[in-house]
Order: sequence, then C-alpha cells, then structure tokens
Amino acid sequence: MKAIVQDRYGSADVLELREVERPVPGDGEVLVRVRASSVNAADWHIMRGDPYFARLFLGLKAPKTRIRGMDFAGVVAEVGPGVSGMLQVGDEVFGEVEGSFAEYVRVPAHLVEHKPSNLTFEQAATLPLAGNTAWTGLREVRAGQKVLINGASGGVGLMAVQIAKARKAVVTGVCSTRNVEQVRSVGADHVVDYRSTDFTRTGERYDVVFDLVGNRSMRELRGLLAPDGTLVLSGGGSFTGGVLFGPYRLIIGGKLLGSFTRQRLVVLEAKPSKENLAALRDLAESGRLVPVIERIYPLTDAPAAIRHVESEHARAKVVVTA
Repeated sequence: MKAIVQDRYGSADVLELREVERPVPGDGEVLVRVRASSVNAADWHIMRGDPYFARLFLGLKAPKTRIRGMDFAGVVAEVGPGVSGMLQVGDEVFGEVEGSFAEYVRVPAHLVEHKPSNLTFEQAATLPLAGNTAWTGLREVRAGQKVLINGASGGVGLMAVQIAKARKAVVTGVCSTRNVEQVRSVGADHVVDYRSTDFTRTGERYDVVFDLVGNRSMRELRGLLAPDGTLVLSGGGSFTGGVLFGPYRLIIGGKLLGSFTRQRLVVLEAKPSKENLAALRDLAESGRLVPVIERIYPLTDAPAAIRHVESEHARAKVVVTA
C-alpha cells in the first residue's frame, strides 16, 4: 500500500510517498480502507519534532511512528479476532489513530465508530482529533455561560464555536480580519479581530477561556476570567523556526498554578474514545456541528497539505484523500 513516511525530523521535504507493507489486524483490531484523512497541528509538530522538548517522548532522532496522519474516515476492510459484531466488513467508519496518511490503517476497534450518515468521508475525516479536542475542552460548558475561544478560525476553533453554541453558551471568537465573517457564520455571538483589538484588554470577563494558540501569557489569559472561571489550555500555532518549549510553557505553568488559584486551570488531554466519537456523530447528524473544509489534497500531495497548515494559518480544515 502507499503511505506518507518520514525517517527523520524536518520540514515537509522529509515526507515521502512509499510502498509499505499493508497491515494485518490483530486481536481486537480492524483494518480500515482510508478514504480521507485531515491535517492537524499535531502532524507538523511531530514531523518537525517541535518543540524540541517533545522529542523526549516522540523519539530523539525521528518519530517512533513513521507514517504521518491522525484522523481517518473510510470503510472496514478486515476484522481481526475478538471484534464484536458491532463492526463488520463494509461499515463506513471514522476515528483517530496515528498512521492514517495511507491507503489502509490498523485501528483498535474501541477507537472506531460509525461515521455520521449525513457526512461525506471528507467531512467525517475532519472530526476525530479536532472535534474530540473541542468536545473535551467544552463539554462541561453550561447554558448562558460566556465562552471565549482564542484561535476560533482554525480546525479546532470552528468546531469549538459550534459545540459551545450547541451547549447554549454566549460565544466570543478571536481570529484575524480575513476570518471574522467565517467565525460569525458558524454561530459566534461576538468576534474579535486581534489585528485591530487586543482581546485581553477589552475589560470583558468570561466563564471559560479556551486557548488554542498559546501566544499569550498566563497572566493575560487569567485576566480574562471571572473569579471562578476556567482556563482550558491546548497547544497549536504555526511553525516559527523551532523552539524548546513552545505551547508547553503555558501547559507547564497551568500545571504548576492549578492548585494555587480559585480559577480553574485545565491542561487539556483529549484522549481518543468511542464515546466522544459517538457524541460528535450525534452533533453532526443533528446539524449542530457542520465541518468546514478549506482545501482537499490527494495523498500524493500530503506534504503540501501539511506545509500549508504549519505555515499559512489554514482556515478551517485541510483534508487528504487516499
């Protein structure tokens, strides 16, 4: 099968389309014929080994998982031993697992869910990682709460706006000038253009601040919160030449300060789960979560897709079809 493989850290030039052995599903696994995947910030972070601190667990000289890609939507091609009848050959599914920029991917069955019936494979492929991040960060939001999303025009951000609105929050999105109308179109009640307004100095206070960029200090972000508000930290951003800690400086700060403040500081750990995929499917099938796609690339051009996301502040999701 064909797959996008890397043997060392670096720019998108280190990625190669190669013929590799087609995986065989083991006990409790299924083999999925990938129809579409999508690009996430995690893909270029792993490709670059950036920030450098992350190489301690990604792999010192090269990523341990050599095939890139995190999301998939496709069709079950084989079922391994021990998989219940919930998944059968021919089922249309989606989920999150490393190695999805390939024609086939092997996935633990407990991380696979039937794809939303009203979405194409391309649309469904945008949901797993980005949707899971947004859902995990906002699932405790209550009706009437004021929520600010920093990075509202990105892949996670546009889903976060919709999920917060589905939970009946009052949503403020922060984005650049060119994306204001797009953020407003998915339901944001208020949109702040960071190029003309410093959103940390408006005097507004929020019950929840969901930071998807990591470009502001802990002091600035906490200053946006109500006295008992919640700050949710999730990395992202674009490549700026390689850094030691990057968004981890905020994450480390959040862990250190979390026990010493009335405000709640949450370092987001959005682990893949079948339950969260089912929640995303329900939101999509009800029309409350509509994927927004900026561009679609063939698998042969996956390096260009990652290059676009890491350097050009992609608007919405970028999809790769296999």
